[in-house]
Amino acid sequence: MAGRRPASMRLCASVALLVVAFSSLEPSSDAYDPLDPNGNITIKWDVMQWTPDGYVAVVSLYNYQQYRHIQAPGWKLGWVWAKKEIIWAMTGGQATEQGDCSKFKSNIPHCCKKDPEVVDLLPGTPYNMQIANCCRGGVLTAWAQDPVNAVASFQVSVGQAGTTNKTVKVPKNFTLKAPGPGYTCGPAKLVKPTKFISPDGRRSTQAHMTWNVTCTYSQFIAQRSPTCCVSLSSFYNDTIVSCPTCSCGCQNNSTAPGSCVEGNSPYLASVVNDPNKNSLAPLVQCTSHMCPIRVHWHVKVNYKEYWRVKITVTNFNYRMNYSQWNLVAQHPNFDNLTTIFSFNYKSLNPYGVINDTAMLWGIKYYNDLLMTAGPDGNVQSELLFRKEPSTFTFQKGWAFPRRVYFNGDNCVMPPPDAYPWLPNASPRQSASALLTSVAVWAALSVLLANA
Repeated sequence: MAGRRPASMRLCASVALLVVAFSSLEPSSDAYDPLDPNGNITIKWDVMQWTPDGYVAVVSLYNYQQYRHIQAPGWKLGWVWAKKEIIWAMTGGQATEQGDCSKFKSNIPHCCKKDPEVVDLLPGTPYNMQIANCCRGGVLTAWAQDPVNAVASFQVSVGQAGTTNKTVKVPKNFTLKAPGPGYTCGPAKLVKPTKFISPDGRRSTQAHMTWNVTCTYSQFIAQRSPTCCVSLSSFYNDTIVSCPTCSCGCQNNSTAPGSCVEGNSPYLASVVNDPNKNSLAPLVQCTSHMCPIRVHWHVKVNYKEYWRVKITVTNFNYRMNYSQWNLVAQHPNFDNLTTIFSFNYKSLNPYGVINDTAMLWGIKYYNDLLMTAGPDGNVQSELLFRKEPSTFTFQKGWAFPRRVYFNGDNCVMPPPDAYPWLPNASPRQSASALLTSVAVWAALSVLLANA
C-alpha cells in the first residue's frame, strides 16, 4: 500500500491529463482560418541589380487571402535593417519618415532610419515615380475577388548594404499594418531567385537574390471585440432573431461616453467630423448589439422545387464607407445555388470537393460601396436555391447559415436554440424554464408522497 497514491492525488493527475489533452485540441495559432487555411500576405524582396554601395530591389506584396482585403488608408510595411543600410531613393512607394541624415552633406538619402516604414503612393502619382502594381493608396483586394489588384510593388535603392550575395544581410522584424494591427510576420527566408519571362516568352532572367516574408492575420490581434453580427428571420415564423445583445460591445455612457450616437442626434455631424478622434475607430449607431456591420438572413419564399433567401448587409458605422466589401457564408445548400441577384458570387472549397461556402461581393459601380450609416447604408440581394430532396428541410434551423464573415472577420451568430422554428415544432423551453419545471415536479412528488 505504501507505493500506491491516495485517491485524491490520482484524481488530480487524471484531471491534469484531461486538461493537457483538451488544450492540445485548440488551434496552434489564432491566425488560422478554417475557411481559408492557406491565406496569407507574402512579401517578396527581389535584388535586381548592384550599385556602388548596395543594390536596387523590387519589393512586392501578394495578398493570397481569398476574402480578406486591405482597404483605405492602406498597408504600411516596416522592417529593421541588419546593418547600417540607408534608402537612397524609392519609386512606387515612400518612407513615412526621413530620419537623421545630417552626416550626408550633398546627396541626401530618402530615408536614414534604422526601422523605416513604407507606404504606397496615391493614385494620380506622376508616371516617372511609378512602377507596375503601385500607386493604389495601399489598397489590396482579396485574391478571389480581384487577383489582378491583389498585388502591390515598390522599388527601393539601398545603400551601405554590401554588393554581393555574401555581404548583403536580410532585414529583420518585418511588420505589416493594414492599416491597423492584425498581421504577424515571420522571419525573412532566402529562397530561389525569382525568374522573369520576357513578354515574347523567349527569354528568362532572374533576380540576384530573393527572400520571402509570410504575414498571417488574427482577428483577435486586430480588434479584441467582433466587428459584425448576424440576425435571422423567416416566412414561416413571426419571430425575428436579433443579433445577440452586446455582440460587439455594450452601451455604457457612464464609463465610455460617446461610444455610440443616436441616428437622429443633432450633434451627429460634429461628432463624426471631430478632428481629435481616431478616424479608424468605429463610431456606431446606438443599438443593442453595437456592431459596425449587421448581416440579416431572411428565408423568404418556399417553392415546389426551390427556396429563396434575402440577404441584407447594414452599415451602422458613421466613419466608414466599406469599399470593395465582401461577404462569406457557409451553408450546405450552396452546392445547389441556382441564381443570385445583384451580387457577384464565387464558390470557395476549403474542404476540397465539399461546396458549402460562398463568397459574395458587390457589382462594380452599382453596390460595391457600402455607404456610412444612414438611409443608404445597406446593400441587399436574393439567392435562389434548388431543393435537394435527400437533405432539404426547414426544421431545426437548417435553412440558416452555419458561419458568416464580413470583410474576412467572423461575425457573431445567434445561439442555435433561438433560431426561428417551424410552427408545427414542439414548444421550446429554455434551460432555466426546464430546471424550474423539474423543481416544481420534484416538489409535487414529495407532497403527494407525504399526503
